[in-house]
Amino acid sequence: MSSKDEKEGNSPPAYSAAEAGHDAAVRSDNFYTRNGLNMESFKMRDYGKGIVELDRSMKPRHLHMIAIGGSIGAGFFVGSGSALRTGGPGFLLIDFIIIGIMMFNVGMSSFPPFEFYALGELAVMYPISGGFYTYASRFIDPAWGFAIGWNYVAQWAVVVPLELTVCSISISYWNAEISSAVWITIFWVFIIFVNVFGTLGYAEEEFWSALIKLSATVIFIIISFVLVLGGGPSDGRYSEYYGARLWYDPGAFANGFKGFCSVFVTAAFAFSGTELVGLAAAEASNPTKSLPSAIKQVFWRITLFYILGLLFVGLLIPYTDDHLLNASSDDVAASPFVLVGQYAGLYGFNHFMNVVILVSVISISVSGVYGGSRTLTALAQEGYAPKVFTYVDKSGRPLFSVIAILLFGALAYVDLASSGETVFSWLQALSGLAALFTWGSICLAHIRFRRAWAYHGHTLDEIPFKAVGGIYGSYLGLILIFLVLAAQFYVAVSPIGQNLGDAESFFNTYLALPVVLVFWAGGFIWKRQGWLRTADMDVDSGRREHNWDEINAYRQELAKMPAWKRLYHTIF
Repeated sequence: MSSKDEKEGNSPPAYSAAEAGHDAAVRSDNFYTRNGLNMESFKMRDYGKGIVELDRSMKPRHLHMIAIGGSIGAGFFVGSGSALRTGGPGFLLIDFIIIGIMMFNVGMSSFPPFEFYALGELAVMYPISGGFYTYASRFIDPAWGFAIGWNYVAQWAVVVPLELTVCSISISYWNAEISSAVWITIFWVFIIFVNVFGTLGYAEEEFWSALIKLSATVIFIIISFVLVLGGGPSDGRYSEYYGARLWYDPGAFANGFKGFCSVFVTAAFAFSGTELVGLAAAEASNPTKSLPSAIKQVFWRITLFYILGLLFVGLLIPYTDDHLLNASSDDVAASPFVLVGQYAGLYGFNHFMNVVILVSVISISVSGVYGGSRTLTALAQEGYAPKVFTYVDKSGRPLFSVIAILLFGALAYVDLASSGETVFSWLQALSGLAALFTWGSICLAHIRFRRAWAYHGHTLDEIPFKAVGGIYGSYLGLILIFLVLAAQFYVAVSPIGQNLGDAESFFNTYLALPVVLVFWAGGFIWKRQGWLRTADMDVDSGRREHNWDEINAYRQELAKMPAWKRLYHTIF
């Protein structure tokens, strides 16, 4: 960013660690040590000292890519096939839009005239390890924070072997003769290799994989637009104007209200990981400057990549397609993104999309290790997990937390057993709705933070990046999350094709709720602390100070801009 841009108010003022009143994590001067490439890097840097800081080596470009493309994975590329089969193109689009609105209101917060998430507001104020779990423990209820933290660790610990299995399935698209155990092992070793490099390894891997995923999605959208207009090869299905014919025959909606309710879980799973940018803020070199601009990019992911991509999927693939029957098993051949290339006669495009799916699931696996390990470290720092998980080595890795999450990758081999499919259906049930509880906690923490902030005599002007609509965006987010959970409860009790399901089908859909409640009870028994009163909330410790002269000058500069320029900055 040039000095000219900063003078013109085109970027938020920079944050100085020295101005924060505390030191950032100290990185080793030795290249091999700070990048985890020698034995010295594994030695202890911090251990059991309360809230310790992790490595702050993440750059703005890393945060931007994590925000805009980090969580695009099998839920979007493969799971959308199952959702299309269940709800039809209409409900597929509507449900993803509703979840997208919910994500905007995981509290719409901003520094005028920008719009960010509530998570962004809290993360800029308190960019500490553990992110949203720490906010739930601090502003809601320590027992609930315990529950959300452990639920999040469990979610990612399960996702790692699930995605490793999808990796092996992706390879079987080309060669089904080689045992999936071989590919599971290869990709597991690769994930371990990426984590050797710590924060920087995760950040670089996410940057390049997100770039590939986003580029592929843009290519898919452009090609699909041409196909809808009839510009496909003459030997393919889309050689004449296709338009919206599939919305009339076989139709836009499937399975009525139950179809509408059932798609939500796929949409929620597809959006899982958006909150990782808040965790990454703790390891960013300058979160005050880079985090808000990164979070704005979520708008483009929701509108351009998710909504437009799925719109074209619904225009080109009928929900009655027999291939979609296998979508629930994570069969990449059932991915509508792959099917478009096959049906269009675009030889090689189906293979290209399968490569993108492979990159995506590897990316999500790496993200799972990152998100799970950082949250586990935060739990240990708060006394909610064994002290050994507070160990941070000289390269900035929470070493034993990373090892613990990586070990869960071995569960991928369960898929080789005859009962593997049953086991994995339960693992998927555990992770399916977990994100909704995380997002709801972020909304509630934002609401309660604002209440405590005012109670302790602070004003909104002291918040560097604040909500345009106050807490109402977070209230809207909470309401939508409750409605989605209610819809999922309905289909759990009364599945599609049945008036009343059995206990197995219910828990296979709604397992996340009892798991969270068990964690909540365990947290209360452990700490004997319940719902926090407003007066007991601490809004000052751990809060970063900012250069208010620069911030105020920045605000004045923005206020002087013409309306069109403010709108431009709001969007970009």
